[in-house]
Amino acid sequence: MLEFIKTLNNFLWGIPMPALLFGVHIYYTVHLKGIQKHIFKAVRLSVTPEKDSEGNVSGFAALSHTLAATIGTGNIVGVSTAVALGGPGAIFWCWLTGVLGMATSYAECFLGILYRRKTEDGRFLGGPMYVLEYGLHKKWLAVIFSFCTLIASYGVGCSTQARAVSETAHTLWGVPEYLAGMVIALLVGLVIVGGIKSIGNICSKLVPAMGLFYMAACLIILVLNLPYILPSIGLILRSAFLPEKLPAAVAGGFIGSTLRSAARYGIARGLFTNEAGLGSAAIAAAGAKTSHPSRQALISMSATFWDTVVMCAITGLVIVSNLLKHPASVEGYSFAELTTAAFHAIPYGEQLLGISLIAFAVATLIGWSYFGEKAVEYLFGKSAINTYRICYIVMIFIGSIMSLKLVWEMTDLFNACMALPNLVCLLLLRNLVTPYPAKKKH
Repeated sequence: MLEFIKTLNNFLWGIPMPALLFGVHIYYTVHLKGIQKHIFKAVRLSVTPEKDSEGNVSGFAALSHTLAATIGTGNIVGVSTAVALGGPGAIFWCWLTGVLGMATSYAECFLGILYRRKTEDGRFLGGPMYVLEYGLHKKWLAVIFSFCTLIASYGVGCSTQARAVSETAHTLWGVPEYLAGMVIALLVGLVIVGGIKSIGNICSKLVPAMGLFYMAACLIILVLNLPYILPSIGLILRSAFLPEKLPAAVAGGFIGSTLRSAARYGIARGLFTNEAGLGSAAIAAAGAKTSHPSRQALISMSATFWDTVVMCAITGLVIVSNLLKHPASVEGYSFAELTTAAFHAIPYGEQLLGISLIAFAVATLIGWSYFGEKAVEYLFGKSAINTYRICYIVMIFIGSIMSLKLVWEMTDLFNACMALPNLVCLLLLRNLVTPYPAKKKH
C-alpha cells in the first residue's frame, strides 16, 4: 500500500499539482491586478482592529492562526531539503511561489468570508466547504474537501509535527519520546478545548514570539556571514536558471542544479509551506471580525508573505551563505540537516534551532486542530467536536512515538484531494473575487 500511495504522490506532486497550483497563482496575480502591491497595507490592517464588525476573533488573531498552521518544520527542514535536491536556485523558485501565491491566498480567503455562515449561537463558520455548497451548489465536493481536511489534520497537522517535537527533544536533551509526546499532548489539549478564541489568543502571542526568535537567530548568522551575502544572492539567481557546480558535501554531493530541478523542488517547497490553494487559510479567515471580505482577505494574504517570502527566503540565505563560507562544514549531514549545520556558527545554535523547531511544530499542532475541527463540524455537526478533540490529543501522543512513513505519504495524497475542490471554487467563482479596495459590498 505504501508503495502504491508513494507512486501516486510522485505522479500528482511531480507535475500536475504544482503546475495547477502555480497556474492558479499566476492567473489570480493578473486577475487581481497585482494584489501583492498592497502587502504593506495588509500588514498595517492586520494590527488595526475592527471593533464594530461581526466575527469570532480579531483579524490579527485569524492571521496568527493561519501562520501557526503554516509556519512549521517546512521552513527549516523543507528548505534545506529543497536546496540539497534542487540547488541554491530552488530558493528563488520557492520565493517566487510565495509572491504569486499571495494572490491565491487572497482569493480563497475572500470567498471563504463571502460565503461564511452564522450559527444560532453566534459563531461564524466558513471555508471552501461552504463555498462549494452555497457558491457552487456542489455539496458532494464540500463533503470530499471536509473529509480530506479531517484526515490531513491528523497527518500533517498532528502526527508528523508531534514526531518532530519528540525526536528533537530526545536528540538534543535526552527526553524520552513518550514523555515529550505526553507533555505536548497535554499542552495542546489545554489550548484546543477552548475553541477558536483560545486558539486565536495563544496563536496571536506564540506566532510573533517564535517568528522573531527564529529570525533573530538567522540574522545573527547572516551578520557573521556578511561577506558572503551578495555572492549567495548571485548564486541563488544564477542557479535558478543555469547549471551550477555545487559543493560536494552532502550525501556524496548535491544533485545537479538545473532549471528543472531548481524549479521543481523550489516550487514544491513553496506550495507545501504556505498552503496557498489548499483552502485551509480560508477556514481561519472566515472567523475574523471584518467589515468586508476584501479587508480580511488582504490581511490573511500576508500570511503567505511572512511564511514563504520572508521566513523561507531567510532560511535559504542562511544555508547558502554557510555553504559558501564553510563548504566542508556540512559533511556528514543529511539533506534535511543543512539548516542545523548553518546554526552551528553561533553559540548554542543547535539548541536554538531545536527550540524554534519545537515552537513551530506546536503552533502547527494548534492551528491545524481548528481546521480539522471545522471539517468535523461540517460533516457531523457540533456534537462531534469533543470526540474529534479527544482523538486529536491521543493522536499527538501516538504520532510522537511511531514511524510515520505511511502517514507522510497519506498526508500528501489528502492535501492534493483538499486542493482540487478548492481550486475548482477559485476557478469557477473567479468573477466574484474583487481586488482591494473593493468597490462594492457583497
